[in-house]
Amino acid sequence: MTTDFGPEGVGARDDSVPGRPLSSVGELLGDISRDLSTLMHQEVELAKAEVRESARSAGKGAGMLGGAGLAGWFVLLFLSLALWWLLGSTAGLGFGWAALIVAAIWAVIAAVLAAVGRRNMQRVQGVPRTVETTKEIPDALRGRDNA
Repeated sequence: MTTDFGPEGVGARDDSVPGRPLSSVGELLGDISRDLSTLMHQEVELAKAEVRESARSAGKGAGMLGGAGLAGWFVLLFLSLALWWLLGSTAGLGFGWAALIVAAIWAVIAAVLAAVGRRNMQRVQGVPRTVETTKEIPDALRGRDNA
């Protein structure tokens, strides 16, 4: 910023634009408000773009995990069939008893997984801190502090 002592009198000029006088406070606040609005709009658009890209990647990843789960299921199926065939043909149990043994093995695995899963589900508490702080919002808006 420089001062101008020309024929118009004393005044301040903005050096970023030659010959342009400095804006009034109202204009400066308007510029700041407009710039902040533009910045916020750009940040929201950036966030939307990032969320879309993340969702697209998550969708692809979920599809791949689904495919991996299906492939894993087939692996277990064919390993179970191979165990059934092995027990039925070489152990001399007969294929009926071998099928029952393989089914019993899977029943034990299912029971263990169910017990562990049930125990983990019983530990889930939801969002207790969020519920607690949400209950405090009405009092905080009224100017009362519960702390």
